[in-house]
Amino acid sequence: MEQGLRKSELPEQNTVLIIDDSKLTRMVLRNIFKSSYQIEEAEDGLQGLEVLMEKRDSICAVLLDMVMPKISGLEMLKALKQIDILKQIPVFLITAEDRDQVTEQAYLMGVMDVIRKPIVPYVVRRRVDSVVELFQSRRRLSDIVEQQREQILRQTENLFQMSIGILEALSTAIEFRSDETGSHIQRIRNITLYLLQHTDLGKDFTNEEIELIGLASISHDVGKISIPDSILKKPGKLTSEEYEVMKTHTVLGAQLLSQIPQMHQHKAYQYAYDIALHHHERWDGKGYPEGLAGDNISIWAQIVSLADVYDALVSKRCYKDACGYDEALQMILRGECGIFGPVLLDNFLKVESKIRTLYDIIQ
Repeated sequence: MEQGLRKSELPEQNTVLIIDDSKLTRMVLRNIFKSSYQIEEAEDGLQGLEVLMEKRDSICAVLLDMVMPKISGLEMLKALKQIDILKQIPVFLITAEDRDQVTEQAYLMGVMDVIRKPIVPYVVRRRVDSVVELFQSRRRLSDIVEQQREQILRQTENLFQMSIGILEALSTAIEFRSDETGSHIQRIRNITLYLLQHTDLGKDFTNEEIELIGLASISHDVGKISIPDSILKKPGKLTSEEYEVMKTHTVLGAQLLSQIPQMHQHKAYQYAYDIALHHHERWDGKGYPEGLAGDNISIWAQIVSLADVYDALVSKRCYKDACGYDEALQMILRGECGIFGPVLLDNFLKVESKIRTLYDIIQ
């Protein structure tokens, strides 16, 4: 057996397609390659195209005659270039032409090599084997890179899910520290999603972006982990000094999120960071920590801010009893909990009766 690839070592793509109108040439080429490759033959360009399209995944090389009936080798090269096959399967042009113009034209069109007639078996075999091995190595490398990429993506996603799980557990722990039910973060997420999915507030967002914002909303109060129990669980009104300490949970929450490397790699991070930092900003600029006003506050931070206030009013806390839904709504409209944007309030009013029903699902 001649030197070259053995059939047992070949991957799936191990077929050489010979396209030549000369039966003698096809026989010569078949004898050169049959020891190591499967062979497919076509006697003109049209038939060759049909075979190539049918068995594209198994073909590792095409030996193409220059002069054939129906369509020439160069015309077939044009067709192969249009369907982007030349980057995937090496094509060798077989020709008796010795003009440099023909060779240059073939190379410009994407042919891998030009083989002159009369055919010298050992030269053709070596040249074809070398290129086939190169293409197969490149394919294997590409597969390995793709597998590694998928593995890294899976690992990154797993790490992110772990981070989200930690945030959920941390946020829930904070709620329990505040003597709350622990379902506050779930209600905030559901209200946020409802407003984005059922009002014009979400018209500029894709479904994926809405889900990311809902996910990010659970981290709005993570900074409270740094607030002392004496302040966080105080049953009465906070002093001005205590209130200043409580206000720091926004900045501390953003800092905490920024220190989780896995969070940076996920699309939800930009929303989570902004919500943690700005969910106490108010439309009139009298919120904290930065005193942002109007549309300088992102719409997702505005939505979570309103959801947080609404839930705080209708829920029992260590420092107060729960308000009725109607009373809570009127307090928000009167600006007793800070001023919210008119567009936000308008959309909230349209669905507030439906939002009430969420409390029948999550208690």
